[in-house]
Amino acid sequence: MTAVKVTQVRSTVGQSYRHEGTLRALGLGKIGRSVEHQDSPQLRGMLRHVSHLVRVEGKDQA
Repeated sequence: MTAVKVTQVRSTVGQSYRHEGTLRALGLGKIGRSVEHQDSPQLRGMLRHVSHLVRVEGKDQA
């Protein structure tokens, strides 16, 4: 599996609680924080949900 690095680049101010919860589930919460996850269909869905708030780096971009 491919490791994917996710970095939060925008604030959650003005976003829905679902977006905030998705970021928390990813291990984010502050601008500039980065985490690495193993690529999976569940992760892709979460990243699609908050794509406007994060930057994704890895072999296969989400």
